[in-house]
Amino acid sequence: MADQLAADIIEKIKAHAEPGGEEITTTTELTALGIHSLELTEIIFDLEEQYGIEIEMNTVDAWSNLKNVGDMVEAVRALIAKKA
Repeated sequence: MADQLAADIIEKIKAHAEPGGEEITTTTELTALGIHSLELTEIIFDLEEQYGIEIEMNTVDAWSNLKNVGDMVEAVRALIAKKA
């Protein structure tokens, strides 16, 4: 596992992913997990609340920009760094 941030985000994603038993890593595609726009929006809200950040993108933009778990981790990491 890369780091604690990645581990936290993967745990949030697991709560919304379709059960399948496969390991989720930073290279896992969100669509392979059955994560669609509503679930993605819920995950983003959870991350905003947990890290005190604001992810400024509507659901369509989010869906087109976040292809895999690593994309989400890096987006959150950049926002946390910007806040500091």
